[in-house]
Amino acid sequence: MKKTGIMNKEISAVIAGMGHNDMLMICGSAYPIPDNGHRIDLALEPGLPGFLDVIRVVLKELEVEGVYVAAQTKRESPRQFEGICALFPALKPNIVEQSELKELGYKAKAYIRTGECTPFSNIVLAGGVIF
Repeated sequence: MKKTGIMNKEISAVIAGMGHNDMLMICGSAYPIPDNGHRIDLALEPGLPGFLDVIRVVLKELEVEGVYVAAQTKRESPRQFEGICALFPALKPNIVEQSELKELGYKAKAYIRTGECTPFSNIVLAGGVIF
């Protein structure tokens, strides 16, 4: 049994397979994941697991060099946006329109669906390098 890090087999495998600038999307429960997207569904019930909690755990294993958030998140869900910024103190989020975030999502290695019900709780993370 794994002693540390992400216990979810699919998430751990996706992160282990990511390279520089590969993208990973973490989204709320209502996000329209494309049929051909690699869906890792964590949603258990409304609110569980939470969006920020999932990001926090993913960051234990994923080196991130780019963060993309919809402008709608900042406007419509400012607390969620503040929570995102707090998780990335050294990175300034790239603010894009929701339609652009969806386009970036099409490039994602996987979509991690949370149980989050806060509007516009979606983020795309671009993988960095550890050297």
